[in-house]
Amino acid sequence: MIDPHAPAPPGTPPPWGAPAPLPVRPGTGRFLVLACVFVCAACGLVYELELVALASYLIGDSVTQASVVLSVMVFAMGVGSLAAKRLRWHAAAGFAAVEAALALIGGCSAMALYAVFAWTGGWGGLWAAGPRCLLVAFSLAIGLLIGAEVPLLMELIQRIRRQDAGGAVADLFAADYVGALVGGLAFPFLLLPFLGQLTGTLLTGTVNVVAGGALVLGLFRRDLSRRARWTLLVAGITVLGLLASAAVLVGDFERAARHAVYGADVRVALQTDVQEIVLTGGTHGRPLDLFLDGRLRVGGRDERRYHEALVHPAMTGPHARVLILGGGDGMAAREVLRHRGVDRVDIVELDAGLVRLARHDPALSALNGHAYDDPHVRVFTADAFHWLREAPRSGYFGSSGSSSYAGSSSYSGSSSYAGSSGSSGYDVVIADLPDPGITASAKLYSEEFYGLVRRALAPGGRLVVHAGPVQARPHAFWTVAATLRAAGLATTPYRVLGQDAGFTPGPDRSAGESRAPHDWGFILATAGPRAPALRLPAGGPRLRTLTEGGLERDALQTPTAGLPPSSTLVHPRY
Repeated sequence: MIDPHAPAPPGTPPPWGAPAPLPVRPGTGRFLVLACVFVCAACGLVYELELVALASYLIGDSVTQASVVLSVMVFAMGVGSLAAKRLRWHAAAGFAAVEAALALIGGCSAMALYAVFAWTGGWGGLWAAGPRCLLVAFSLAIGLLIGAEVPLLMELIQRIRRQDAGGAVADLFAADYVGALVGGLAFPFLLLPFLGQLTGTLLTGTVNVVAGGALVLGLFRRDLSRRARWTLLVAGITVLGLLASAAVLVGDFERAARHAVYGADVRVALQTDVQEIVLTGGTHGRPLDLFLDGRLRVGGRDERRYHEALVHPAMTGPHARVLILGGGDGMAAREVLRHRGVDRVDIVELDAGLVRLARHDPALSALNGHAYDDPHVRVFTADAFHWLREAPRSGYFGSSGSSSYAGSSSYSGSSSYAGSSGSSGYDVVIADLPDPGITASAKLYSEEFYGLVRRALAPGGRLVVHAGPVQARPHAFWTVAATLRAAGLATTPYRVLGQDAGFTPGPDRSAGESRAPHDWGFILATAGPRAPALRLPAGGPRLRTLTEGGLERDALQTPTAGLPPSSTLVHPRY
Protein backbone atom coordinates (compact mmCIF):
# COMPACT_ATOMS: atom_id res chain seq x y z
CA MET A 1 0.00 0.00 0.00
CA ILE A 2 2.92 2.34 0.73
CA ASP A 3 5.23 2.96 -2.20
CA PRO A 4 8.80 3.00 -0.84
CA HIS A 5 11.12 5.23 -2.76
CA ALA A 6 13.47 3.34 -5.03
CA PRO A 7 17.17 4.25 -5.09
CA ALA A 8 17.78 7.30 -7.21
CA PRO A 9 19.48 6.80 -10.60
CA PRO A 10 23.25 7.36 -10.63
CA GLY A 11 24.11 11.02 -10.77
CA THR A 12 20.80 12.23 -9.31
CA PRO A 13 21.35 14.35 -6.21
CA PRO A 14 19.51 13.16 -3.09
CA PRO A 15 16.71 15.33 -1.69
CA TRP A 16 19.03 16.38 1.10
CA GLY A 17 22.32 17.83 0.12
CA ALA A 18 24.21 16.50 3.12
CA PRO A 19 23.59 14.43 6.27
CA ALA A 20 21.54 16.16 8.92
CA PRO A 21 23.52 18.05 11.60
CA LEU A 22 22.31 15.99 14.58
CA PRO A 23 22.85 16.66 18.28
CA VAL A 24 23.54 12.91 18.75
CA ARG A 25 25.51 10.22 16.96
CA PRO A 26 23.93 8.82 13.75
CA GLY A 27 23.31 5.42 15.33
CA THR A 28 21.43 7.02 18.21
CA GLY A 29 19.51 9.19 15.77
CA ARG A 30 18.35 6.17 13.76
CA PHE A 31 17.26 4.47 16.96
CA LEU A 32 15.21 7.52 17.95
CA VAL A 33 13.52 7.64 14.55
CA LEU A 34 12.64 3.94 14.73
CA ALA A 35 11.36 4.44 18.28
CA CYS A 36 9.09 7.18 16.98
CA VAL A 37 7.87 4.82 14.23
CA PHE A 38 7.05 2.29 16.95
CA VAL A 39 5.06 4.83 19.00
CA CYS A 40 3.21 6.24 15.98
CA ALA A 41 2.22 2.76 14.78
CA ALA A 42 0.86 1.90 18.22
CA CYS A 43 -1.17 5.11 18.32
CA GLY A 44 -2.49 4.58 14.80
CA LEU A 45 -3.81 1.12 15.61
CA VAL A 46 -5.45 2.40 18.79
CA TYR A 47 -7.33 4.97 16.68
CA GLU A 48 -8.51 2.19 14.35
CA LEU A 49 -9.69 -0.07 17.15
CA GLU A 50 -11.35 2.81 18.97
CA LEU A 51 -13.39 3.69 15.87
CA VAL A 52 -14.43 0.07 15.39
CA ALA A 53 -15.38 -0.40 19.04
CA LEU A 54 -17.29 2.86 19.38
CA ALA A 55 -19.09 2.40 16.08
CA SER A 56 -20.13 -1.12 17.05
CA TYR A 57 -21.52 0.22 20.33
CA LEU A 58 -23.24 3.31 18.95
CA ILE A 59 -24.42 1.97 15.59
CA GLY A 60 -24.45 -1.81 15.94
CA ASP A 61 -23.32 -4.79 13.82
CA SER A 62 -19.61 -4.97 14.63
CA VAL A 63 -18.73 -6.88 11.45
CA THR A 64 -20.13 -4.15 9.21
CA GLN A 65 -18.56 -1.33 11.21
CA ALA A 66 -15.16 -3.05 11.33
CA SER A 67 -15.28 -3.62 7.59
CA VAL A 68 -16.17 0.01 6.88
CA VAL A 69 -13.52 1.45 9.20
CA LEU A 70 -10.68 -0.82 8.11
CA SER A 71 -11.36 -0.68 4.37
CA VAL A 72 -11.76 3.10 4.31
CA MET A 73 -8.70 3.58 6.51
CA VAL A 74 -6.44 1.32 4.43
CA PHE A 75 -7.57 3.05 1.24
CA ALA A 76 -6.88 6.43 2.81
CA MET A 77 -3.44 5.28 3.94
CA GLY A 78 -2.51 4.62 0.32
CA VAL A 79 -3.74 8.06 -0.73
CA GLY A 80 -1.90 9.69 2.18
CA SER A 81 1.32 7.88 1.26
CA LEU A 82 1.13 9.25 -2.27
CA ALA A 83 0.24 12.75 -1.08
CA ALA A 84 3.23 12.77 1.27
CA LYS A 85 5.60 12.82 -1.71
CA ARG A 86 4.95 16.55 -1.98
CA LEU A 87 6.35 17.02 1.53
CA ARG A 88 9.61 15.14 0.95
CA TRP A 89 11.62 18.35 0.69
CA HIS A 90 10.23 19.49 4.07
CA ALA A 91 10.04 16.09 5.76
CA ALA A 92 10.80 17.29 9.30
CA ALA A 93 8.23 20.09 9.37
CA GLY A 94 5.72 17.98 7.45
CA PHE A 95 6.02 15.06 9.87
CA ALA A 96 5.54 17.30 12.90
CA ALA A 97 2.45 18.87 11.33
CA VAL A 98 1.02 15.47 10.42
CA GLU A 99 1.49 14.20 14.00
CA ALA A 100 -0.15 17.28 15.50
CA ALA A 101 -3.16 16.92 13.18
CA LEU A 102 -3.36 13.16 13.79
CA ALA A 103 -3.23 13.63 17.55
CA LEU A 104 -6.02 16.21 17.48
CA ILE A 105 -8.31 14.37 15.05
CA GLY A 106 -7.65 10.87 16.38
CA GLY A 107 -7.67 11.91 20.02
CA CYS A 108 -10.99 13.74 19.74
CA SER A 109 -12.68 11.29 17.35
CA ALA A 110 -14.36 9.26 20.11
CA MET A 111 -15.84 12.31 21.81
CA ALA A 112 -17.06 13.72 18.51
CA LEU A 113 -18.75 10.47 17.48
CA TYR A 114 -20.37 10.08 20.89
CA ALA A 115 -21.56 13.70 20.86
CA VAL A 116 -23.16 13.39 17.42
CA PHE A 117 -24.87 10.16 18.42
CA ALA A 118 -26.09 11.50 21.77
CA TRP A 119 -27.38 14.92 20.73
CA THR A 120 -28.39 14.40 17.10
CA GLY A 121 -29.10 10.68 16.89
CA GLY A 122 -32.84 11.21 17.27
CA TRP A 123 -33.20 13.88 14.60
CA GLY A 124 -34.08 11.43 11.84
CA GLY A 125 -34.56 12.59 8.28
CA LEU A 126 -31.39 13.30 6.34
CA TRP A 127 -29.33 13.22 9.53
CA ALA A 128 -30.35 9.65 10.38
CA ALA A 129 -27.06 8.54 8.82
CA GLY A 130 -25.08 11.28 10.58
CA PRO A 131 -23.09 8.96 12.86
CA ARG A 132 -22.23 6.71 9.91
CA CYS A 133 -21.06 9.65 7.80
CA LEU A 134 -18.91 10.96 10.63
CA LEU A 135 -17.43 7.50 11.13
CA VAL A 136 -16.38 7.38 7.48
CA ALA A 137 -15.01 10.94 7.66
CA PHE A 138 -12.85 10.13 10.69
CA SER A 139 -11.66 6.87 9.14
CA LEU A 140 -10.69 8.74 5.99
CA ALA A 141 -8.91 11.60 7.78
CA ILE A 142 -7.00 9.36 10.20
CA GLY A 143 -6.05 6.99 7.39
CA LEU A 144 -4.68 9.85 5.28
CA LEU A 145 -2.50 11.08 8.12
CA ILE A 146 -1.28 7.60 9.09
CA GLY A 147 -0.42 6.91 5.46
CA ALA A 148 1.69 10.07 5.28
CA GLU A 149 3.83 9.05 8.25
CA VAL A 150 5.97 6.30 6.74
CA PRO A 151 7.21 8.17 3.61
CA LEU A 152 8.16 11.15 5.74
CA LEU A 153 9.90 8.96 8.30
CA MET A 154 11.72 7.27 5.42
CA GLU A 155 13.10 10.63 4.37
CA LEU A 156 14.12 11.45 7.93
CA ILE A 157 15.94 8.18 8.45
CA GLN A 158 17.69 8.61 5.12
CA ARG A 159 18.55 12.13 6.18
CA ILE A 160 20.60 10.68 9.03
CA ARG A 161 22.50 8.18 6.89
CA ARG A 162 21.80 7.13 3.32
CA GLN A 163 21.24 3.41 2.78
CA ASP A 164 19.61 1.19 0.20
CA ALA A 165 15.86 1.50 0.08
CA GLY A 166 15.27 -2.18 0.90
CA GLY A 167 17.22 -1.99 4.14
CA ALA A 168 15.53 1.24 5.19
CA VAL A 169 12.05 -0.15 4.46
CA ALA A 170 12.82 -3.35 6.41
CA ASP A 171 13.93 -1.38 9.48
CA LEU A 172 11.00 0.98 9.25
CA PHE A 173 8.34 -1.70 8.77
CA ALA A 174 9.79 -3.87 11.53
CA ALA A 175 9.34 -1.01 14.01
CA ASP A 176 5.93 -0.22 12.51
CA TYR A 177 4.56 -3.75 12.86
CA VAL A 178 5.89 -4.26 16.37
CA GLY A 179 4.31 -0.95 17.39
CA ALA A 180 1.02 -2.05 15.86
CA LEU A 181 1.17 -5.22 17.95
CA VAL A 182 1.70 -3.23 21.15
CA GLY A 183 -1.10 -0.80 20.31
CA GLY A 184 -3.47 -3.63 19.39
CA LEU A 185 -2.87 -5.33 22.74
CA ALA A 186 -2.86 -2.14 24.79
CA PHE A 187 -6.32 -1.07 23.63
CA PRO A 188 -8.41 -4.01 24.92
CA PHE A 189 -6.26 -4.92 27.91
CA LEU A 190 -5.14 -1.52 29.27
CA LEU A 191 -6.79 1.53 27.73
CA LEU A 192 -10.37 0.28 27.45
CA PRO A 193 -10.77 -1.38 30.88
CA PHE A 194 -8.80 1.16 32.92
CA LEU A 195 -9.41 4.48 31.13
CA GLY A 196 -12.43 3.93 28.92
CA GLN A 197 -12.78 4.81 25.26
CA LEU A 198 -12.82 8.58 25.60
CA THR A 199 -9.94 9.08 28.04
CA GLY A 200 -7.91 6.31 26.42
CA THR A 201 -8.15 7.95 23.01
CA LEU A 202 -7.25 11.36 24.40
CA LEU A 203 -4.18 9.86 26.09
CA THR A 204 -3.20 8.22 22.81
CA GLY A 205 -3.38 11.59 21.06
CA THR A 206 -1.18 13.11 23.74
CA VAL A 207 1.47 10.42 23.27
CA ASN A 208 1.25 10.90 19.51
CA VAL A 209 1.88 14.66 19.49
CA VAL A 210 4.63 14.45 22.13
CA ALA A 211 6.50 11.73 20.21
CA GLY A 212 6.30 13.56 16.88
CA GLY A 213 7.15 16.96 18.30
CA ALA A 214 10.06 15.64 20.38
CA LEU A 215 11.59 13.86 17.40
CA VAL A 216 11.46 16.85 15.08
CA LEU A 217 12.20 19.66 17.54
CA GLY A 218 14.83 17.64 19.37
CA LEU A 219 16.62 15.72 16.60
CA PHE A 220 15.99 17.73 13.43
CA ARG A 221 15.62 21.25 14.83
CA ARG A 222 18.58 22.49 12.74
CA ASP A 223 16.65 21.64 9.56
CA LEU A 224 13.95 24.10 10.57
CA SER A 225 13.92 27.85 10.48
CA ARG A 226 13.38 29.74 13.71
CA ARG A 227 9.86 30.64 12.60
CA ALA A 228 9.06 27.00 11.74
CA ARG A 229 10.31 25.81 15.12
CA TRP A 230 8.14 28.27 17.01
CA THR A 231 5.12 27.53 14.81
CA LEU A 232 5.42 23.81 15.43
CA LEU A 233 6.00 24.34 19.15
CA VAL A 234 2.92 26.55 19.50
CA ALA A 235 0.83 24.10 17.45
CA GLY A 236 1.95 21.17 19.60
CA ILE A 237 1.26 22.99 22.86
CA THR A 238 -2.17 24.03 21.55
CA VAL A 239 -3.04 20.44 20.68
CA LEU A 240 -1.84 19.28 24.08
CA GLY A 241 -3.92 21.96 25.75
CA LEU A 242 -7.04 20.93 23.85
CA LEU A 243 -6.53 17.26 24.64
CA ALA A 244 -5.84 18.01 28.31
CA SER A 245 -8.95 20.20 28.55
CA ALA A 246 -11.06 17.47 27.00
CA ALA A 247 -9.61 14.94 29.43
CA VAL A 248 -10.52 17.15 32.39
CA LEU A 249 -14.08 17.57 31.11
CA VAL A 250 -14.59 13.99 29.95
CA GLY A 251 -16.53 13.01 33.09
CA ASP A 252 -19.01 15.86 32.72
CA PHE A 253 -19.23 15.18 28.99
CA GLU A 254 -20.06 11.51 29.53
CA ARG A 255 -22.77 12.34 32.06
CA ALA A 256 -24.32 14.97 29.80
CA ALA A 257 -24.21 12.67 26.77
CA ARG A 258 -25.66 9.81 28.79
CA HIS A 259 -28.53 12.01 29.90
CA ALA A 260 -29.10 13.04 26.30
CA VAL A 261 -29.40 9.39 25.30
CA TYR A 262 -31.22 7.90 28.30
CA GLY A 263 -32.92 10.93 29.83
CA ALA A 264 -32.17 12.82 33.02
CA ASP A 265 -33.08 9.96 35.37
CA VAL A 266 -29.84 7.95 35.08
CA ARG A 267 -29.21 6.31 38.44
CA VAL A 268 -26.48 3.74 37.72
CA ALA A 269 -23.93 3.70 34.89
CA LEU A 270 -21.48 0.82 35.02
CA GLN A 271 -18.93 -0.44 32.49
CA THR A 272 -18.23 -4.13 33.07
CA ASP A 273 -15.83 -6.41 31.24
CA VAL A 274 -18.68 -7.30 28.90
CA GLN A 275 -20.90 -4.27 28.35
CA GLU A 276 -22.16 -0.92 29.59
CA ILE A 277 -25.03 -1.20 32.07
CA VAL A 278 -27.32 1.77 32.71
CA LEU A 279 -30.23 1.88 35.15
CA THR A 280 -32.75 4.69 35.03
CA GLY A 281 -35.63 5.30 37.42
CA GLY A 282 -36.61 2.77 40.03
CA THR A 283 -37.15 5.35 42.80
CA HIS A 284 -40.04 7.57 43.89
CA GLY A 285 -42.52 5.56 41.85
CA ARG A 286 -40.66 5.95 38.54
CA PRO A 287 -40.43 2.77 36.42
CA LEU A 288 -37.02 1.15 36.30
CA ASP A 289 -35.39 0.69 32.87
CA LEU A 290 -32.28 -1.42 32.27
CA PHE A 291 -30.09 -0.67 29.25
CA LEU A 292 -27.29 -2.96 28.08
CA ASP A 293 -24.89 -1.35 25.60
CA GLY A 294 -27.49 1.30 24.89
CA ARG A 295 -30.32 -1.10 24.09
CA LEU A 296 -33.37 -1.28 26.32
CA ARG A 297 -33.28 -4.74 27.92
CA VAL A 298 -35.86 -4.32 30.69
CA GLY A 299 -38.58 -1.68 30.49
CA GLY A 300 -40.26 -1.18 33.84
CA ARG A 301 -43.58 -0.21 32.27
CA ASP A 302 -44.10 -3.52 30.49
CA GLU A 303 -41.33 -5.92 31.49
CA ARG A 304 -43.91 -8.30 32.98
CA ARG A 305 -45.62 -8.56 29.60
CA TYR A 306 -42.33 -9.68 28.08
CA HIS A 307 -41.23 -12.07 30.83
CA GLU A 308 -44.63 -13.65 31.38
CA ALA A 309 -44.90 -14.35 27.65
CA LEU A 310 -41.34 -15.69 27.57
CA VAL A 311 -41.54 -18.05 30.56
CA HIS A 312 -45.03 -19.34 31.28
CA PRO A 313 -45.97 -21.06 27.99
CA ALA A 314 -42.75 -23.09 28.28
CA MET A 315 -43.64 -24.16 31.84
CA THR A 316 -46.59 -26.22 30.63
CA GLY A 317 -45.64 -29.77 31.57
CA PRO A 318 -42.76 -31.00 33.77
CA HIS A 319 -40.59 -28.13 35.01
CA ALA A 320 -38.52 -29.43 37.91
CA ARG A 321 -35.23 -28.54 36.20
CA VAL A 322 -35.00 -25.22 34.37
CA LEU A 323 -32.04 -23.71 32.49
CA ILE A 324 -31.99 -19.97 31.72
CA LEU A 325 -29.47 -18.85 29.10
CA GLY A 326 -28.86 -15.15 29.62
CA GLY A 327 -31.42 -13.48 31.83
CA GLY A 328 -28.84 -12.04 34.21
CA ASP A 329 -31.34 -9.40 35.33
CA GLY A 330 -33.20 -12.14 37.23
CA MET A 331 -36.64 -11.41 35.76
CA ALA A 332 -36.99 -14.74 33.96
CA ALA A 333 -35.91 -16.56 37.13
CA ARG A 334 -38.55 -14.63 39.07
CA GLU A 335 -41.28 -15.95 36.78
CA VAL A 336 -39.92 -19.51 36.88
CA LEU A 337 -39.87 -19.52 40.67
CA ARG A 338 -43.56 -18.62 40.80
CA HIS A 339 -44.35 -22.18 39.71
CA ARG A 340 -44.66 -25.02 42.19
CA GLY A 341 -42.43 -28.03 41.73
CA VAL A 342 -39.34 -26.16 40.56
CA ASP A 343 -36.35 -27.90 42.14
CA ARG A 344 -33.48 -26.34 40.27
CA VAL A 345 -32.88 -23.17 38.23
CA ASP A 346 -29.50 -22.83 36.52
CA ILE A 347 -28.68 -19.41 35.05
CA VAL A 348 -25.83 -19.10 32.54
CA GLU A 349 -24.93 -15.42 32.28
CA LEU A 350 -21.80 -14.01 30.67
CA ASP A 351 -21.69 -10.76 32.65
CA ALA A 352 -20.97 -11.25 36.35
CA GLY A 353 -21.36 -7.48 36.84
CA LEU A 354 -24.99 -7.64 35.73
CA VAL A 355 -25.67 -10.47 38.17
CA ARG A 356 -24.10 -8.51 41.04
CA LEU A 357 -26.22 -5.49 40.18
CA ALA A 358 -29.39 -7.59 39.94
CA ARG A 359 -28.57 -9.12 43.31
CA HIS A 360 -27.64 -5.97 45.25
CA ASP A 361 -29.29 -2.93 43.62
CA PRO A 362 -32.41 -2.26 45.73
CA ALA A 363 -34.73 -1.35 42.86
CA LEU A 364 -33.54 -4.06 40.46
CA SER A 365 -33.50 -6.79 43.10
CA ALA A 366 -37.00 -5.78 44.19
CA LEU A 367 -38.19 -5.94 40.57
CA ASN A 368 -36.78 -9.45 40.10
CA GLY A 369 -38.33 -10.56 43.38
CA HIS A 370 -34.93 -11.23 44.98
CA ALA A 371 -34.65 -14.28 42.75
CA TYR A 372 -30.94 -14.69 43.43
CA ASP A 373 -31.62 -15.24 47.13
CA ASP A 374 -33.64 -18.36 46.38
CA PRO A 375 -31.71 -21.54 47.28
CA HIS A 376 -32.87 -23.27 44.10
CA VAL A 377 -30.96 -20.80 41.90
CA ARG A 378 -27.39 -21.31 40.80
CA VAL A 379 -25.46 -18.92 38.54
CA PHE A 380 -22.75 -19.85 36.07
CA THR A 381 -20.63 -16.99 34.75
CA ALA A 382 -19.88 -18.31 31.29
CA ASP A 383 -20.63 -17.98 27.59
CA ALA A 384 -23.78 -19.99 26.94
CA PHE A 385 -22.39 -21.69 23.84
CA HIS A 386 -19.23 -22.93 25.53
CA TRP A 387 -21.10 -23.85 28.71
CA LEU A 388 -23.47 -26.09 26.77
CA ARG A 389 -20.53 -27.79 25.06
CA GLU A 390 -18.78 -28.54 28.35
CA ALA A 391 -21.84 -29.28 30.52
CA PRO A 392 -22.32 -32.99 29.65
CA ARG A 393 -18.73 -33.84 30.56
CA SER A 394 -19.15 -32.07 33.90
CA GLY A 395 -22.43 -33.75 34.82
CA TYR A 396 -24.54 -30.57 34.74
CA PHE A 397 -27.48 -32.31 33.06
CA GLY A 398 -27.88 -34.72 35.97
CA SER A 399 -30.91 -35.03 38.19
CA SER A 400 -31.45 -32.74 41.13
CA GLY A 401 -31.57 -35.30 43.92
CA SER A 402 -28.81 -33.60 45.88
CA SER A 403 -29.02 -30.11 47.28
CA SER A 404 -25.27 -29.59 47.49
CA TYR A 405 -25.37 -27.10 44.62
CA ALA A 406 -28.12 -24.94 46.11
CA GLY A 407 -27.43 -21.37 47.00
CA SER A 408 -24.07 -21.12 45.26
CA SER A 409 -23.54 -17.87 43.42
CA SER A 410 -20.76 -18.66 40.99
CA TYR A 411 -19.39 -21.40 38.85
CA SER A 412 -16.22 -22.93 40.21
CA GLY A 413 -15.58 -25.53 37.54
CA SER A 414 -16.43 -28.41 39.87
CA SER A 415 -19.10 -30.94 39.13
CA SER A 416 -19.65 -31.84 42.76
CA TYR A 417 -23.03 -30.18 42.90
CA ALA A 418 -24.63 -32.53 40.35
CA GLY A 419 -27.10 -34.68 42.14
CA SER A 420 -26.28 -37.88 40.30
CA SER A 421 -24.33 -39.18 37.39
CA GLY A 422 -27.42 -39.41 35.25
CA SER A 423 -28.04 -37.18 32.27
CA SER A 424 -31.78 -36.65 32.23
CA GLY A 425 -31.42 -33.05 31.11
CA TYR A 426 -33.55 -29.97 31.65
CA ASP A 427 -37.32 -29.93 31.46
CA VAL A 428 -37.33 -26.30 30.31
CA VAL A 429 -34.65 -24.19 28.61
CA ILE A 430 -35.27 -20.44 28.35
CA ALA A 431 -33.08 -18.49 25.91
CA ASP A 432 -33.39 -14.91 27.18
CA LEU A 433 -30.67 -13.48 24.94
CA PRO A 434 -30.03 -10.22 23.04
CA ASP A 435 -31.78 -9.73 19.71
CA PRO A 436 -30.54 -11.81 16.77
CA GLY A 437 -28.49 -9.66 14.42
CA ILE A 438 -26.15 -8.29 17.08
CA THR A 439 -22.89 -9.81 15.90
CA ALA A 440 -21.70 -10.86 19.33
CA SER A 441 -24.84 -12.94 19.85
CA ALA A 442 -25.14 -14.41 16.33
CA LYS A 443 -23.65 -17.74 17.45
CA LEU A 444 -26.37 -17.99 20.11
CA TYR A 445 -28.97 -18.12 17.32
CA SER A 446 -27.12 -20.64 15.16
CA GLU A 447 -28.03 -24.19 14.18
CA GLU A 448 -25.03 -25.47 16.13
CA PHE A 449 -26.18 -23.70 19.28
CA TYR A 450 -29.68 -25.11 19.06
CA GLY A 451 -28.18 -28.55 18.54
CA LEU A 452 -26.40 -28.16 21.87
CA VAL A 453 -29.64 -26.98 23.50
CA ARG A 454 -31.48 -30.00 22.11
CA ARG A 455 -28.88 -32.25 23.71
CA ALA A 456 -29.51 -30.52 27.05
CA LEU A 457 -33.29 -31.10 26.95
CA ALA A 458 -34.90 -33.93 28.86
CA PRO A 459 -37.25 -36.19 26.88
CA GLY A 460 -40.28 -34.07 26.12
CA GLY A 461 -38.49 -30.94 27.32
CA ARG A 462 -39.34 -27.52 25.92
CA LEU A 463 -37.22 -24.63 24.68
CA VAL A 464 -38.41 -21.05 24.35
CA VAL A 465 -36.41 -18.47 22.43
CA HIS A 466 -36.68 -14.71 22.38
CA ALA A 467 -36.35 -14.10 18.63
CA GLY A 468 -36.59 -10.31 18.34
CA PRO A 469 -39.39 -8.06 17.06
CA VAL A 470 -41.65 -9.67 14.45
CA GLN A 471 -43.04 -6.58 12.74
CA ALA A 472 -39.84 -4.55 12.63
CA ARG A 473 -37.48 -7.41 11.68
CA PRO A 474 -39.54 -10.29 10.26
CA HIS A 475 -36.64 -11.82 8.32
CA ALA A 476 -34.55 -12.25 11.46
CA PHE A 477 -37.50 -13.72 13.37
CA TRP A 478 -38.32 -16.32 10.74
CA THR A 479 -34.63 -17.12 10.32
CA VAL A 480 -34.61 -18.12 14.00
CA ALA A 481 -37.61 -20.37 13.32
CA ALA A 482 -35.87 -21.95 10.33
CA THR A 483 -32.69 -22.49 12.34
CA LEU A 484 -34.58 -24.22 15.14
CA ARG A 485 -36.23 -26.53 12.63
CA ALA A 486 -32.89 -27.29 11.00
CA ALA A 487 -31.61 -28.37 14.44
CA GLY A 488 -34.40 -30.97 14.65
CA LEU A 489 -36.86 -29.00 16.78
CA ALA A 490 -40.56 -28.56 16.11
CA THR A 491 -41.63 -24.94 16.56
CA THR A 492 -44.62 -22.84 17.57
CA PRO A 493 -44.08 -19.09 16.97
CA TYR A 494 -45.97 -16.36 18.81
CA ARG A 495 -45.63 -12.72 19.80
CA VAL A 496 -46.96 -10.16 22.27
CA LEU A 497 -47.35 -6.43 21.86
CA GLY A 498 -45.53 -3.99 24.13
CA GLN A 499 -45.33 -0.28 24.70
CA ASP A 500 -43.06 1.76 22.43
CA ALA A 501 -40.08 2.81 24.55
CA GLY A 502 -38.66 5.18 21.92
CA PHE A 503 -35.62 2.99 21.31
CA THR A 504 -34.99 1.35 17.97
CA PRO A 505 -35.77 -2.38 18.07
CA GLY A 506 -33.09 -4.74 16.91
CA PRO A 507 -29.34 -4.33 16.67
CA ASP A 508 -29.04 -1.17 14.59
CA ARG A 509 -29.21 1.84 16.90
CA SER A 510 -28.90 4.44 14.15
CA ALA A 511 -31.77 3.29 11.96
CA GLY A 512 -34.35 5.55 13.56
CA GLU A 513 -37.62 4.59 15.12
CA SER A 514 -39.63 1.92 13.35
CA ARG A 515 -43.22 2.62 12.32
CA ALA A 516 -44.08 -1.03 12.93
CA PRO A 517 -45.88 -1.90 16.17
CA HIS A 518 -43.50 -2.57 19.03
CA ASP A 519 -43.64 -6.27 19.83
CA TRP A 520 -41.60 -9.21 21.06
CA GLY A 521 -41.39 -12.42 19.11
CA PHE A 522 -40.95 -15.83 20.73
CA ILE A 523 -40.64 -19.38 19.49
CA LEU A 524 -41.61 -22.38 21.60
CA ALA A 525 -39.89 -25.58 20.49
CA THR A 526 -39.45 -29.21 21.44
CA ALA A 527 -37.53 -32.16 20.03
CA GLY A 528 -39.65 -34.38 17.83
CA PRO A 529 -42.05 -34.09 14.91
CA ARG A 530 -44.99 -32.47 16.74
CA ALA A 531 -44.98 -28.75 17.52
CA PRO A 532 -45.70 -27.94 21.18
CA ALA A 533 -49.11 -26.61 22.09
CA LEU A 534 -49.25 -22.93 22.96
CA ARG A 535 -51.10 -22.71 26.27
CA LEU A 536 -50.65 -21.77 29.91
CA PRO A 537 -50.03 -24.41 32.59
CA ALA A 538 -53.09 -25.58 34.48
CA GLY A 539 -52.92 -24.56 38.11
CA GLY A 540 -50.09 -22.16 37.43
CA PRO A 541 -49.60 -18.76 39.07
CA ARG A 542 -52.00 -15.94 38.42
CA LEU A 543 -50.58 -13.72 35.69
CA ARG A 544 -50.97 -9.96 35.33
CA THR A 545 -50.75 -9.52 31.57
CA LEU A 546 -51.10 -12.91 29.87
CA THR A 547 -54.30 -14.89 29.39
CA GLU A 548 -55.10 -18.13 27.61
CA GLY A 549 -57.26 -16.32 25.07
CA GLY A 550 -54.67 -13.64 24.47
CA LEU A 551 -52.00 -16.28 23.97
CA GLU A 552 -54.13 -18.01 21.34
CA ARG A 553 -54.57 -14.72 19.50
CA ASP A 554 -50.84 -14.10 19.67
CA ALA A 555 -49.97 -17.35 17.88
CA LEU A 556 -48.32 -16.86 14.47
CA GLN A 557 -48.65 -18.88 11.31
CA THR A 558 -45.51 -19.89 9.45
CA PRO A 559 -45.33 -17.99 6.12
CA THR A 560 -46.84 -19.94 3.24
CA ALA A 561 -43.92 -18.95 1.01
CA GLY A 562 -41.60 -20.93 3.26
CA LEU A 563 -38.87 -20.04 5.71
CA PRO A 564 -35.53 -18.41 4.92
CA PRO A 565 -32.33 -20.48 5.10
CA SER A 566 -31.07 -21.41 8.56
CA SER A 567 -28.19 -19.59 10.23
CA THR A 568 -24.93 -21.38 11.09
CA LEU A 569 -21.64 -20.41 12.68
CA VAL A 570 -19.86 -20.16 9.34
CA HIS A 571 -22.81 -18.57 7.53
CA PRO A 572 -24.77 -16.26 9.84
CA ARG A 573 -27.87 -14.91 8.12
CA TYR A 574 -29.24 -12.29 10.53
